[in-house]
Amino acid sequence: MLKEEIQQRAKKLFNEVIAWRRHLHAHPELSYREFETSAFIKSVLDGWGVCWQPIAHTGVLAVITGDLADDKVVALRADMDALPITERNAVSYASLNNGVMHACGHDVHTSSLLGVVKILDSLKHRFGGTVKFLFQPGEERLPGGATLMIKEGALQDPVPGSVIGQHVMPAIECGKVAFRKGKFMASMDELRLKVTGKGGHGAEPQNNIDPVVIASHIIVALQQVVSRRANPFTPTVVSFGRFIADGAINIIPDVVELEGTFRTFDETWREKAHNEMKKIAEGTAESMGGKCEFIIHRGYPYLFNNELLTGELAGYAAEYLGPENVVEAGQWMAAEDFAYYSHVADSCFYQLGIRNEAQHITSSLHTATFNVDENALLLSTGLMSYMTLRRLGAK
Repeated sequence: MLKEEIQQRAKKLFNEVIAWRRHLHAHPELSYREFETSAFIKSVLDGWGVCWQPIAHTGVLAVITGDLADDKVVALRADMDALPITERNAVSYASLNNGVMHACGHDVHTSSLLGVVKILDSLKHRFGGTVKFLFQPGEERLPGGATLMIKEGALQDPVPGSVIGQHVMPAIECGKVAFRKGKFMASMDELRLKVTGKGGHGAEPQNNIDPVVIASHIIVALQQVVSRRANPFTPTVVSFGRFIADGAINIIPDVVELEGTFRTFDETWREKAHNEMKKIAEGTAESMGGKCEFIIHRGYPYLFNNELLTGELAGYAAEYLGPENVVEAGQWMAAEDFAYYSHVADSCFYQLGIRNEAQHITSSLHTATFNVDENALLLSTGLMSYMTLRRLGAK
């Protein structure tokens, strides 16, 4: 049977996939600089005789066509870039690139997709149609590598009937996967504010226009966008993670810089909220004698999982893993440039459990101690291979 055949091949390949993951983890590269990562992927594909082409600067597009007659097309995507984080894990494969770390699991996504390539290439006699493998750069930085892949034709010639991707999830136990139909992940915009006042001696506030106080009021006032302007049934987040006031204990600076993010699930409200935030920030600064320059860098749209496709894939996952290991994902306020694929093709983005409390593998994404239970790599390669072949009609 197809399920057992794939499970056997995934098990045979398991140690090799772990080795790929550890190599990638030890050699992380930032967005749009994935030169060694790209070269590694190409060398592995060359070793199997799998056709590939460069795309989106450091991206790789590989293609496998089945031996049977069919015109169905499925695209599978993995992102490759790492984050500007210094790793604190005491493991043999810890990052060798200072200040750069695979803290979001893209090493898992890439090594898993390589495993899927290997399995499907060995099963070409079992299916018809085409599988496109999108090894994508730059998920962590705007404009998002997905936009470049799409612009350069990754979803053309031939056009896929579905695009499938996965993301590690430390909140989910290893051995399980999670699916959600419809709106799944939030849109994301970058907020950059420059608040200008009049600096001076901290002991003489009457002679200054304090941008620190103004900026603080702006941050608090902008929370009204969530609590009083947004529909309570539309998830909305405004958060600031950077507040730079380059003064001293007794020096009020002239300028304060703020950086934050805005996220939601509704495009109409998103546009309205942009205007609301700008008015609130500029008005608050003006009322206190200062000035605020408010710049919004529009980011990724919300991610939409096609309901029919997602239901179908969740069913295949239940066949492969058992229904007890397939759970429903909640809406996630994180953002993903996979969203761009979901707005131009039927798509499904699901979560791969990597948590193992007994091994103390519980750290969140984007942290210096993030790690994964590598047993997830056995599931990730086999499951994606199985769902793809079922999608292509193999039995």
